Amino acid sequence: MTATRPRIAVKDLTMAYGSVVMQRDVTFSIQPGEIFIIMGRSGCGKSTLLRHLMGLVRPAHGEVFYEGERFWAASATERARLMQRCGVLYQSGALWSSMTLAENVALPLETYRTLRPRELRAVVSLKLALVGLAGCENLYPFELSGGMRKRAALARAMALDPDLLFFDEPSAGLDPLSSRRLDELILELRASLGATIVVVTHELASIVTIGDNSVFLDAETRTMLAVGNPKTLRDTSPEPKIRAFLSRGEADTTTV
Repeated sequence: MTATRPRIAVKDLTMAYGSVVMQRDVTFSIQPGEIFIIMGRSGCGKSTLLRHLMGLVRPAHGEVFYEGERFWAASATERARLMQRCGVLYQSGALWSSMTLAENVALPLETYRTLRPRELRAVVSLKLALVGLAGCENLYPFELSGGMRKRAALARAMALDPDLLFFDEPSAGLDPLSSRRLDELILELRASLGATIVVVTHELASIVTIGDNSVFLDAETRTMLAVGNPKTLRDTSPEPKIRAFLSRGEADTTTV
């Protein structure tokens, strides 16, 4: 049986701002169709790693591979082509406040696709329906709740039918019920679209609910401590920091 090529592979990655090293020796693979979690305590470099995976920041050392291809060795044109296969949900949603939801979702389609007006409206309506916002095309972001804004931003992220989605703290600012509904939506979209999803989050409920695989970054040692399924790491990791993080500190009270 032929092994599946990783959707993304990171090898010996060092992330730095000038002489300040955030993380070093980071190595992991993300398989097609996985929901991959980047986790760790505040200040460990989670969002910085996401920006490296998105091609926004060049590594100080090491490589990022897209389906076996070295991203930074590719031409600028090829890197742009690869990025068009990706969608991004930013922590704040980052919707254009002066545009309706339909106009927000249509923007990447108008930029990168050639569609007739009727086709454009149909695609926009479909994307909004997929995230539970059917009939909301003419609403503005300020008319929505926080959870609805996140779902609208997700519809825009899916506009170009990406096979890779990046989420930066998708549950930030949401109440527990809205956060749970967003987790359920992420699972539904993965099942229906088959997309690979990379999520930065510190929300324990989301980590154990949606995560297939994960990497744990440590701010003190400035490197990764483990890669694996979050539930498995919570239950069997020999590293106290990981058990404590994934059990809300309970591991600290049981470790002798």
